[in-house]
Amino acid sequence: MAFGVFIHRSNSIYEDTPAEQYQFPSQYLARVESCIGDWIIYYEPTKAQESRGYFAIARVQQVIPDPSTPGMYIAVIEPNSYLDFANPVPFRDIDGLLERGLLNEQGKISGRAQSAVRPISPADFNRITELGLAEETALLPRIDAPPASPGMQETQSSFQYEQERSRVAFLTSRIVRDRVFRRVVLRAYDARCAITSLKLINGHGRAEVEAAHIRPVEANGPDIVSNGLALSGTAHWMFDRGLITISDDHEILVSRHVNDEAGARAIINKTGRILEPARAADHPHPHFLRWHRENRFKT
Repeated sequence: MAFGVFIHRSNSIYEDTPAEQYQFPSQYLARVESCIGDWIIYYEPTKAQESRGYFAIARVQQVIPDPSTPGMYIAVIEPNSYLDFANPVPFRDIDGLLERGLLNEQGKISGRAQSAVRPISPADFNRITELGLAEETALLPRIDAPPASPGMQETQSSFQYEQERSRVAFLTSRIVRDRVFRRVVLRAYDARCAITSLKLINGHGRAEVEAAHIRPVEANGPDIVSNGLALSGTAHWMFDRGLITISDDHEILVSRHVNDEAGARAIINKTGRILEPARAADHPHPHFLRWHRENRFKT
């Protein structure tokens, strides 16, 4: 087993759904097979529009021939292993490359950086993952930021993996994943409820919206922003109980089983459609919306 980096673009020509599968040509078969049972990092090249750099992790469950495309293969992603980074990690920072294994003997970037699939060292994997899952909201401090007063510095959570067991326990922890998922979803929706469009911040600066899975975790719903909605408590309760749902074109639908339809419609924003994230790739995926309509919505 070995760690890997899989290059993925949001406008990829391949049949990729990062939380479920990664399609690749036969030339990368040996590299992908070496990752079976281990973790990979998804990377979006800097040339891609709105590149997120290193943006997520996932675990490869198995590799199968693509039944629909000769000469292509599919890396099947282990259910519930995918996780968007709370902080997308750039290709380089003020100290240089984050993926230092790409440097050749002359200290230059090697041709390996162009490979769609490549191995990554445990040290580079840990470095990138620590930054991607760090608790601090800012990835890097401002160069001109004044030092904090003594005793007032915030400590950053440490993600040092001394053993494989501790790494797996951390990356699969439901508490950790829920915390990261909330940050990713609330950032995509600007901390506004997708149903009401309200942005309510409490006295401690915490947004009063929750990160809801469209397809829940217990039904193998992944921790990916396109399977999430930022919802107020009431909207979240109604959504989970199938009293409201969302069409593929993002219209908010109200169940006939609601005992106060007028009251339910009163909380919906005036457009009758959900608030959409700025990035198209963050919009609710029709695959997950369809699951909710077919399995949760009370028609």
